[in-house]
Amino acid sequence: MSEQQQQSVLLPYADAAFLADPFPLYRELREDGPVRRVVIAGGLEAWLVTRYDDALAALSDPRLSSDVRDASDPRLLAQLPETERESMLSTMLRSDPPDHTRLRRLVSKAFTARRVAALRPRIQSVADQLLDAVVPTGRADLVADLALPLPVAVISELLGVPYDDRHDFQAWTDRMIMRGPELPDPAVMNEAWKQMHAYLVGLVQAKRARPGEDLLSALVAARDEEQRLTEDELVAMAFLLLVAGYVTTVNLIGGGIALLLAHPEQLALLRSDPELLPGAIEEFLRYDGPVNPGIARFAREDLELAGVAVPRGATVLIGSALADRDPARFPAPDRLDITRKDNAHLAFGHGVHYCLGAPLARLEGQIAIGTVLRRLPDLALAVDPARIPYRPGGLRGPESLPVTFTPSPLSHQSPSGPLSPASPPASPESTEAPA
Repeated sequence: MSEQQQQSVLLPYADAAFLADPFPLYRELREDGPVRRVVIAGGLEAWLVTRYDDALAALSDPRLSSDVRDASDPRLLAQLPETERESMLSTMLRSDPPDHTRLRRLVSKAFTARRVAALRPRIQSVADQLLDAVVPTGRADLVADLALPLPVAVISELLGVPYDDRHDFQAWTDRMIMRGPELPDPAVMNEAWKQMHAYLVGLVQAKRARPGEDLLSALVAARDEEQRLTEDELVAMAFLLLVAGYVTTVNLIGGGIALLLAHPEQLALLRSDPELLPGAIEEFLRYDGPVNPGIARFAREDLELAGVAVPRGATVLIGSALADRDPARFPAPDRLDITRKDNAHLAFGHGVHYCLGAPLARLEGQIAIGTVLRRLPDLALAVDPARIPYRPGGLRGPESLPVTFTPSPLSHQSPSGPLSPASPPASPESTEAPA
């Protein structure tokens, strides 16, 4: 490793230009070397894997752990809120096999392509109901009015979480995953974790008393009748499914629409041929996906990554966002091309931790963006593109997306009231995954 590569590079989350477009710096880091030392939020140091082949290998490397307790830097655990440290570390996201395998099997059947496809009519109904509220006005914030409430409604129904509780758990989530150049107020963050934990404990108790045809009731049964997970694992699973079930999809939908508005030739192409939409979703994920810069792992032992020595306990940041713009893997990687055929991006990860909700996120993205293009003619940004605020790190996407369009009277009227409760289709008959 050269002297330059040994120096830590700050990822400048306080820089508005970096938030708007981090890829020029990512390009420099990738060109400098396959593994670069960087300083991330909170002053923590990580080893950033910058290139596609190395990132792909690292995502399946058993020497790299998902458990933050394998990290040698005591600040990582110390910076976690007390409630997260005590009760919420036993999620699939933070566990390795065999615990990860056991936990994933409990819920994987609910997220198969077949079961997710059965949700299409309900997702379409929710998207139409949400746009019904803005179609006559000619103006909208497509994050607040569509990208956020749609996945929240869908995951709430799938889990059996009352949709009326959304403002509470969204507010707690926002405080729990706050990111920026400085550490967030620990008291504010810890209070949000406590409130979320108490809410989920109460929800589990309610499902025990009155089970329904939903995924959370099935998980409670797996805990109480079959002892296949602990109480802490049950609550942590409810948290992960609820939060992960919407936060990244918000950014996929909002970010995808923002990309189309910034690339009018691609927008026109997609309008002319809606059959391109599934491929367009994959290109949005590759070009500027919701997970940015990448996925954290922790070295279980001293090891080499792409010829670079990484010490035991080091934080390894597998830069999926950098890898997905690697010219060695993707021709013209900095060009948005919704017709791109070979698009094996890493936005959903790879290996045993490949995103369980990928089929659902893809479907929600297709329906939301397709419905916008169909129902909002003459769509345009209502502000200068430079004024669109982007989230400061970890989870990338626009915080708001003000647009204008030609208003029209409602041509579609939902048969039920706005986001009225519906029995979630395709509830799992059991929580056991197919062999």
